[in-house]
Amino acid sequence: MIRPNLLQSNLKTGHDREVLAVYPYRSACPRSVWTQLIAEARSEVFLAGFTNYFVWLEQPALLQTLRRKAENGCRIRFLLGDPDSDTTRRREQIEDVALTVSTRIRVSLENLAKLSDTAGVEARFSAPEDGPNHVSLSVFRFDEHALVTPHLARTVGHDSPLMHLRRSGENGMFDRFAEHIEELWSRGSDIRPAPARA
Repeated sequence: MIRPNLLQSNLKTGHDREVLAVYPYRSACPRSVWTQLIAEARSEVFLAGFTNYFVWLEQPALLQTLRRKAENGCRIRFLLGDPDSDTTRRREQIEDVALTVSTRIRVSLENLAKLSDTAGVEARFSAPEDGPNHVSLSVFRFDEHALVTPHLARTVGHDSPLMHLRRSGENGMFDRFAEHIEELWSRGSDIRPAPARA
């Protein structure tokens, strides 16, 4: 006989149903998860990490994938921190690593410049007043899925934890994080990347 309280304690019945997986480190999330989420997104890819640096390195042919998705009607957005902001400078002092935050942002900007002629790809810097909120929480949205990384103390992104969420209803965990990045986006300023060098 199954006891109801035992069954309930082992089944997700509330908003935690939206939590598909948790990883103690972002780097522990298999690269294949990112690849699959990007590939399967049809309407929305929203990368709202402060630098978004690692996706360019870890996802093969990302430029071509994003260009193709945009051409097929998928909205592609990048929200970055301003490499020249006070928040960026403070974070660089905190992290104290050779590959600085501003350098990582500039890698993303260099790659985004190669997509500057692609309709459906948008990029913004978060507003200066939002810098502390942006740098402390990265949210990557792929339609009804999201990968969320709260940045801990002095840790860089790959050493921070990650949650994989899938939307299952209104006002759940997914919606809370989606609303957060939409709010940051609404106050951001458009990035006009210089044309890519030939």
